[in-house]
Amino acid sequence: MPTMNIIQAVNDALRLEMRRDPRVVILGEDVAKFGGVFRATSGLVDEFGPDRVMDTPLAEAGIIGAAIGMALYGLRPVPEIQFADFIFPAFDQIVNELAKFRYRSGGQYPAPVVIRTPYGGGIRGGHYHSQSPEALFIHTPGLKVVVPSDPYEAKGLLLSCIRQNDPVLFLEPKRIYRASKGEVPEGDYTIPLGKARVVREGTQVTVIAWGSMLHTALEGVDKAAELGISCEVIDLRTLMPFDVETMVESVKKTGRAVIVQEAPRTCGFAAELSATISERAMAWLEAPVERLCGFDTPFPYTLEHEYMPNGDRVLSTIQKTLDW
Repeated sequence: MPTMNIIQAVNDALRLEMRRDPRVVILGEDVAKFGGVFRATSGLVDEFGPDRVMDTPLAEAGIIGAAIGMALYGLRPVPEIQFADFIFPAFDQIVNELAKFRYRSGGQYPAPVVIRTPYGGGIRGGHYHSQSPEALFIHTPGLKVVVPSDPYEAKGLLLSCIRQNDPVLFLEPKRIYRASKGEVPEGDYTIPLGKARVVREGTQVTVIAWGSMLHTALEGVDKAAELGISCEVIDLRTLMPFDVETMVESVKKTGRAVIVQEAPRTCGFAAELSATISERAMAWLEAPVERLCGFDTPFPYTLEHEYMPNGDRVLSTIQKTLDW
């Protein structure tokens, strides 16, 4: 079984699905000859040609608008937005058009568009290349939001996204694009959407994270283990729809919950998870649900490692909920 990083796993998934289904097409800025700014689509135009791997103008609303039209006429487009920060010119197309086609057409037009985009900080990109906008899209009915945390997850989740009929925002954590490596099957496999995975079992605290923050959470959990603290770690995988059952059952077992997100704290997705846990598992909670987040500021140029959660902050938050 080959070892891949996330970029290679995404590329492998796209290649596999384009071979399997001639309706799958790729479009975006520099995705063809250049292979994408992070090289996720490298080599695909050589195999599938410019009719299926298309460079576009620097116009995000146009990219998504074209993808919507393609989907309505029977294709399965996978547009790439070069950075998640650049997606906002297409926000109207995504929220007011793409997310509503299945509902407004009574199910006749499902619009299967999978929007791939790298998100988050950790590459010294400053505040225009480092944001985590997932909560804005989770708040939009009709969209699915998926975030892989390693190469195996990236390939299996992306294949599942392309094969289903709802629009998906597939957020790729660029901080670990090449840092996260693991064995990935060469052939076909899928990971079900809407199902979290228990990465590590424990008894005292449930730690919930997604994307690159899963690795940050595990750093803190390793530090906690050295102090004799047993933590259960959940990789949420799909943020919408999210796996309520796995999350709540874990909290019922441990009695405590820590949620780690990179995005700013106020109105972030961690708040929704906290509310859900409080509503579904209040009788089992031994302490308030704790949220460890980025700060309510623009993403900083020079202080990104102070802004982003780290292992020490995860540990202190775990200790805080145990000390309550």
